Amino acid sequence: MAEKGMAKGRCQCGKILIEIGVPARWAWHDHCDKSRHAHGAAYATYVGSWRSRFRIAKGAKAITRYTDEAGDVRSFCATCGTPVTYERKRSPKMVNLPRALFESGTGREPLYHVSLEDSPEWAYRGEPLKPLKGYPGVLWTGPKRRKKSGLDAFFTC
Repeated sequence: MAEKGMAKGRCQCGKILIEIGVPARWAWHDHCDKSRHAHGAAYATYVGSWRSRFRIAKGAKAITRYTDEAGDVRSFCATCGTPVTYERKRSPKMVNLPRALFESGTGREPLYHVSLEDSPEWAYRGEPLKPLKGYPGVLWTGPKRRKKSGLDAFFTC
């Protein structure tokens, strides 16, 4: 694959370098419990690539793999633990990669949400945020407001 038209990614420690041809096939936010647990986050954002347009440019020996009960394979950097690939048994010609591995564009924006119904109640839902006084760069939703019940109105003066 030529340098032009490539998106390059890496694990946190830099032992693994990957490349995909751009544009990526697709991009999405995955809210399913398997991806949430694998990434330790509310959801994982992936880009999908044809296997023929993906390569491990460096560090293939630093990759460790986990195969789940469905036969899907997730790979990780054995040194820093960064998730590297998500390969689904039912899609053998595709490889999915965490979008966060790529510093440059991949040619696709994550416009889709998969398994949103599996998203935990604590996940950010786009609520308005405001600066937290005394903590530069920190935003918060503010205190939770208690909903008034019909009895609250009855007992207030």
